[in-house]
Amino acid sequence: MPTLPWTAADGAATPDGAALVMASRFRLRRFRHVLPFLRDAMKVRTLVRRSDGALGVSLVARPFRREFETLSAWRDRESLDAMVRTEPHRSIMGRYHAVMADATFTSYTPAAYPPTWSEAERELA
Repeated sequence: MPTLPWTAADGAATPDGAALVMASRFRLRRFRHVLPFLRDAMKVRTLVRRSDGALGVSLVARPFRREFETLSAWRDRESLDAMVRTEPHRSIMGRYHAVMADATFTSYTPAAYPPTWSEAERELA
């Protein structure tokens, strides 16, 4: 599956100040979890796009490696934290906790807006 390109959140404007970027990488233990995880990742992507304070989102899926990466930008930490506690994100986190081989998260201020995958990869390394 190709990268889902950077998509602005509903009603989001280009930030006039520094944005908060959240990048994540997930690796699943078994192939049987890939398709359900992809379906749920799309639900979370929709949630992000509709969340107050969200600026945009992108997703990379590497199903044959059982790996997914997310990139999102936020007005502030409070907006990001509010989305994390919202359904369906909250339930999805709980559902996949036991099937993760690895999960990496980082947040940073991007050099430019919108954030790039090359910058996110460096931050996740």
